[in-house]
Amino acid sequence: MWSPGTFLLLLFPTALAFKPSDFKTCSQSGFCRRGRALAERSQELSSWHSPYSIEPPELSPHQPGFTTNVHSSVYPNIKFVLDVIIHEEGIVRVRMDEENGLRKRYNEATQWALIGEPLLSDDVLWTVDSKQAKAVYGPKKDMELVVDFNPLKITLFRGGVEQVVLNGRGLLHMEHFRTKEDSKLAEHIEGEGQSVLQVNSAAWFEGDTQDAFWDETFSTWTDTKPKGPESLSLDITFPNHAHVYGIPQHATNLSLPSTIGPTARYTDPFRLYNADVFEYLADSPTSLYGSIPLMHAHSATSTVAVFNAIASETWIDIAHVEKGGVETHWISESGILDVFLLPGPTPTDVFTQYAHLTGTAPLPAHWSLGYHQCRWNYVSSDDVRGVQDRFDEDDFPVDVFWLDIEYAEDHKYFMWNKKTFPDPVEMTKDVEAVERKMVIIVDPHLKRSNDYPVYKRASELGVLVKPKNGEGEYEGWCWPGSSSWIDFFHPGSWDFWISLFKTDTIDGQWSWTESTNNVGIWNDMNEPSVFNGPEITMPKDNIHYGGWEHRDVHNINGMLFANHTFQAAEARTDPPRRPFVLTRAFYAGSQRFGAMWTGDNLGTWEHMAVGIKMVLANGVGGMPFAGSDVGGFFGNPEPEMLVRWYVVGAFSPFFRAHAHIDTKRREPYLLEEPYKSLVRDILRLRYSMLPVWYTAFRETSESGVPILRPQYVMFPEDDAGFGIDDQFYVGSSGLLVKPVTEKGVKEVSVYIAEDQVYYDYFTNQPHRPKNRQITLPANLDQIPLLIRGGSIIPTRERPRRSSPLMKHDPFTLRVALDTSGNARGEVYLDDGETYGYGKGDVVWRGFGAESTNRKGKGIGAVRISSVDLAVRTQVGAYDPKNEFARSVGDVRVEKLVVLGLGKKPLSVVLEGGSELEWEFESKDGAGVLVIKDPAVRVVDDWAVVVKLE
Repeated sequence: MWSPGTFLLLLFPTALAFKPSDFKTCSQSGFCRRGRALAERSQELSSWHSPYSIEPPELSPHQPGFTTNVHSSVYPNIKFVLDVIIHEEGIVRVRMDEENGLRKRYNEATQWALIGEPLLSDDVLWTVDSKQAKAVYGPKKDMELVVDFNPLKITLFRGGVEQVVLNGRGLLHMEHFRTKEDSKLAEHIEGEGQSVLQVNSAAWFEGDTQDAFWDETFSTWTDTKPKGPESLSLDITFPNHAHVYGIPQHATNLSLPSTIGPTARYTDPFRLYNADVFEYLADSPTSLYGSIPLMHAHSATSTVAVFNAIASETWIDIAHVEKGGVETHWISESGILDVFLLPGPTPTDVFTQYAHLTGTAPLPAHWSLGYHQCRWNYVSSDDVRGVQDRFDEDDFPVDVFWLDIEYAEDHKYFMWNKKTFPDPVEMTKDVEAVERKMVIIVDPHLKRSNDYPVYKRASELGVLVKPKNGEGEYEGWCWPGSSSWIDFFHPGSWDFWISLFKTDTIDGQWSWTESTNNVGIWNDMNEPSVFNGPEITMPKDNIHYGGWEHRDVHNINGMLFANHTFQAAEARTDPPRRPFVLTRAFYAGSQRFGAMWTGDNLGTWEHMAVGIKMVLANGVGGMPFAGSDVGGFFGNPEPEMLVRWYVVGAFSPFFRAHAHIDTKRREPYLLEEPYKSLVRDILRLRYSMLPVWYTAFRETSESGVPILRPQYVMFPEDDAGFGIDDQFYVGSSGLLVKPVTEKGVKEVSVYIAEDQVYYDYFTNQPHRPKNRQITLPANLDQIPLLIRGGSIIPTRERPRRSSPLMKHDPFTLRVALDTSGNARGEVYLDDGETYGYGKGDVVWRGFGAESTNRKGKGIGAVRISSVDLAVRTQVGAYDPKNEFARSVGDVRVEKLVVLGLGKKPLSVVLEGGSELEWEFESKDGAGVLVIKDPAVRVVDDWAVVVKLE
């Protein structure tokens, strides 16, 4: 056990820099070494082939799939079983497990990741011959799944073109369970010169040494590996797709670079192993806080994806090959093979298919899309009140104030340090009095102290993670010192956790009565972070509910903490209200339970830039509610950098400024001019665009398509855009932004993939791309922000202190006509707090601009209209005069700004009404029409006709 002095060293700032020695490389990980060595042997042997084959399945032509036995020529006495199933939407599931083995492989990852068992396809036609089974399916009958028997290979085709190949390179290897005695016997037989052929047969495939089979040492820690070797290797090839994306979380390009081969950017594979990484590198395949084993592959003709539902540590090698494809090699420490092939064929199709498996991000509480102010730490109740007062005095909008770990007495979460926070409920209500919220941190480590009721009750219930012997409670070190961790795989922990968040005492059990029902929750350190553990996390041989080792479930662990926190916060009220939970660790399916951020970034230009790429990657990974900390967690950014970073934050789904305890205070009101006013304008811009952000969240909550959309998603046939990751579109709004992430920039070049007009958001100036580029000024007081022609942008322009105060504010519509004189857009509204939208308490309007031509002389008139989209899509039990619609019935459209008119109108008339007040300005051939107060309500159908002839 560490001494208190040693523990304090952990908190010393110099100890927080990234230390490569704290984390394994592939060469220091036994199963990764074995996996890479397997791949190397396959390259060295020209006769290499997979030792796995399957028995020809017995199946009728219209079955959705089959189950059959798998044989290994290396270990003919070991039995495996393979399932191949075709589901709705053409999703293919491939499962393989050891049958009747000495032990059981972990097979519960999908229990946590999926929202339910996917439905089987009823549109499949199988044919079987002596060499392969072939399924044809899909609406166009252009999908084909081919399963080769010997060696085993599975190939997905579309239109006769290979999309995904499993085990095409023969790297599939499921290490079977064995005993140490078996291993010793094999060594003895080889030593006696007997059965040499059999032993060599295993050696050509597995290697001739037992590399870290039964224990493994890293630094001062030894992993006992009581189950022996059980890793899983699989090669997945995309023969006709040159770009792959996803597998967050890594600080790297959106289009993932090679880790092997002549074009390798890194020497190590990408690693998926949730880890607490201080001051992580801005360009690295190192594992970070979350792991989503989902990879998209894209070409100009199709998009496909692979979801490898495995929860253990995983390394992924990527090689971009000369023929234009990508070869990947996935090496996991434990678990069954459970792979889903998502057939696309478009990026949108893939997002939807994945969402139908793992769910979508729910509609968040509206206030959570505003600006969040945080630091480690606001030190007292008076400090919080003082910060709020300064925001108001200096006229900065803000929705949320955050408290980090120092609010808690001895880091006993839920329990206030009464010396510094003597009146926590009153403090919180002071914040809530002006429609703002508090978010308070609750970490997963519990101080091992019997005067801490949370730990005491968890211990009595027996729901704490156990050490490797399966007895007692695992003890590690974190912020409180000696700590234990709740095992959220244990069903007995679930109701207990929910009970803690109740603001009223129930049945005499301790709960967080010194809180309110509006408080949001911040789940940090949930990888889990263990200061004195191997790689700053929990030992892999710890035991969870069901007897599973921590190695089996590591990447899911943090998701369950946030999952149950979300449910606990939701259950505080009846009926429930939408909770806000921020998590650092995540896995596939975490999107269902809240937001994430990119962790402990640095205040550098490089970290600002890579934060954009990481948020884009998280969107590809199905987790769109994401952001990076404005200003960087570590360091003291110069004012120029801070202003630029606020722009990045304002165009991120999750927008929070945060800072380390040793940094200088950097709340925006502390800036000198002109930086102070620049940041105020950026915050006001974010708030004016909240209708855009909330409407984008509605769309992603239905479709799974990310909120921030990179070029390849918007223009999937444009090769030149596939690698672009420094500009992006916001939902379907038509807004295109390229944040500045370098010092001293005066102008930027924005890539445009189409022959379309784009308008400067601030000046209304139209731009037509030259050589697919638009050059924009980008001085510190300028944001490179464009409106795509054909878009209608709804905003609320009146500055308010917080977003709930905008509920009854009027709308401005920017109508950006395309080259044909047309445009469309939409706005979605609900109460932003409850689940009333599920029963139709919404306002969802579609806006359109349609031009008519006169005598072939251009646009004769433009009709701008509003229609009820909720009626057309039948949201819930929808009534246009629903309770929410009535509550905002007085909200009007106060201004229409029409961009792209070639000449001054003759008249502007409200259809069925009178002439409206308007102004028209034309500069350099660019016409801007401003229609003042058209006297229309946002809840109504209406039309305004602009006559040009």
